[in-house]
Amino acid sequence: MAKCPDCGKDVKTAKKTWKMAGKPDKAGKRTQLTIGLFACCGKTFRQVLEKKKI
Repeated sequence: MAKCPDCGKDVKTAKKTWKMAGKPDKAGKRTQLTIGLFACCGKTFRQVLEKKKI
């Protein structure tokens, strides 16, 4: 669930989700992000749904 940056409503379903791995930190571990694309008020916005070290 994400919150609309314009009106503040909670948007429950994402139009699309995908996973992305970031650059490694000093210990060599990468952060995997799950990002969702949401729509509200005629606009689309992205929000990070989950972060975890891999």
